[in-house]
Amino acid sequence: MRIEKLDILNFKNIEEASLEFSGGVNCLLGMNGMGKSNLLEAIHFLCLARPMQSLPESALPRHGAEMMMVKGNFVMDSGTNELVSCGIVKGKGKTLKCNGKEYQRISEHIGRFPIVTVTPADHAIVSGAAEERRKLMDMVISQADKTYLSHLIRYGRSIDSRNRMLRAGVKDKLLYESVETSMAESAGIIHSTRKAWVEEILPVFRDRYREISGDAEKASIRYSSVLNDQPLAAVLDSTRAKDQVLGYTSKGVHRDDLLTGLGDYSMRRLGSQGQVKTFTIALRLAIFSYLRKVSGLTPILLLDDIFDKLDSSRVGRIMEMVSGDDGFGQIFITDTNREHLDEILGAIHGESRLFAVNDGKFEEKWNEGMR
Repeated sequence: MRIEKLDILNFKNIEEASLEFSGGVNCLLGMNGMGKSNLLEAIHFLCLARPMQSLPESALPRHGAEMMMVKGNFVMDSGTNELVSCGIVKGKGKTLKCNGKEYQRISEHIGRFPIVTVTPADHAIVSGAAEERRKLMDMVISQADKTYLSHLIRYGRSIDSRNRMLRAGVKDKLLYESVETSMAESAGIIHSTRKAWVEEILPVFRDRYREISGDAEKASIRYSSVLNDQPLAAVLDSTRAKDQVLGYTSKGVHRDDLLTGLGDYSMRRLGSQGQVKTFTIALRLAIFSYLRKVSGLTPILLLDDIFDKLDSSRVGRIMEMVSGDDGFGQIFITDTNREHLDEILGAIHGESRLFAVNDGKFEEKWNEGMR
């Protein structure tokens, strides 16, 4: 799958742009704050109908603009074309359409246009709270599994109901059980799906980390959940009295975590900046392989500022990996250094394009590395 053409109106600092992309590697060159990452965010927004970073959608329209629109023409692996548009109008909310038809529910769009992003903010996957890692699991699995997404929504609604009962001081056990039955059913599916996902991507993740690091270190991920030991119904029954004091549900799959390891130690505690970045890139590339396998589509790969915190040998291995014959498809790369991008383009045997970015405007550049 690739995005062939992108039209943008009033998205962050991009007032207006109409761009056509290579089906291979697309490089974006410019100083910080010029709009390189905003273009990647626009593509991400179109694919998943949500911002790439943790920010409100109200922050997406250009300052002073009453509305914004992103529209893209996707060419699927089958050769068919899909036209997707996503817009926000102040006071009216968001509108998402595919081939001119508006979705009844945004969740229907999730997974139709798979995408994988690597950004500087990915360090939070290792250094941040457990919520960051759960969010990652949920976003990835939801792109591949509609049933998982529906149970995630159902579990969230059930836990909201239980928390309201806890805050209201409800004591009736039968009332709690009426809500907890639905919670337990969805939690069981969420837990088993997350566990299977970690088991599937683990060997690919290890291989990617080994390749990028030059076999210098060994990294690992491990799924941590209270449901590893007992079903949710038993957990909720044993914690109900405590939860009534706290006023919220203290245990469940909403507290799950993904433990990150470096050898026999914690990556979070001992990993250097380069090791953490190697870890997150290896994890993202393992996610790419997973989405490609389960969806039957080749995701779009966004690499935002990957050169930062990595030595040249690790960057070289990453670029050799993604631009080789392993089927990574369409790739977008941002950087402030022309030499970095020229090296990438010079080593690529397939189709590529280079765009200079300045204050939200884009100009295509040609050089000897272009094919």
